[in-house]
Amino acid sequence: MQSQAIEDYLRAIYELQSTEGQVGTSLLAERLGVTPASVTGMIKKLAEMKLVVYEPYQGVKLTQAGQKIALEVLRHHRLVEQFLAEALGVPWDRVHEEAHKIEHVISEDIEERMDTVLGHPTTDPHGSPIPRLDGTIDGSANTRLAELVAGQSAVVAEVSDHDAALLRYLGDLGLYPQSEVAVMAVAPLDGLMTVRVGNKRHALSHAVANEVLVASVRG
Repeated sequence: MQSQAIEDYLRAIYELQSTEGQVGTSLLAERLGVTPASVTGMIKKLAEMKLVVYEPYQGVKLTQAGQKIALEVLRHHRLVEQFLAEALGVPWDRVHEEAHKIEHVISEDIEERMDTVLGHPTTDPHGSPIPRLDGTIDGSANTRLAELVAGQSAVVAEVSDHDAALLRYLGDLGLYPQSEVAVMAVAPLDGLMTVRVGNKRHALSHAVANEVLVASVRG
């Protein structure tokens, strides 16, 4: 049985691969809140276990075995997030941290029971796809709100779940999955975006808009 640290690394690598492409040690260190030296040491261990392929200065990639474990952990994590939000009413800015405490210890039986009670959900509270029991997963939306131009509109599909303050801010603006957002203007130098959500207008920095994935782009 792999350790919690190994599972955390594999899940983080999978998520970063999905959104950033190449996963370097500094990016992984930032995501996990550890030093680059610690990351390098763990990556070498994972490479010895045939869970990742690592090339210095080129980044790290999961092997098929590493991805299998990562998706199992990700399924637990996102199912727990959805259960906490839907069944217990935990706010969406807190479920990520709480799920991280539970994902490594729930049994397959409890996982199956949560899945059944929730009606076999396909996404978590942040719109991220939940891996299926067979290890397959739907692709995430790949258009960032920051890529849209004035006059375009879209439906929020997914938001980054790694910053509780960001989630609270987006929630205050009404930028939840399935909400509609229209781009009214984009500043030419800093990318400051004016958007309409419902009948209200808001200003979003490029950095914030980059953390929101959208689908069904129109205009």
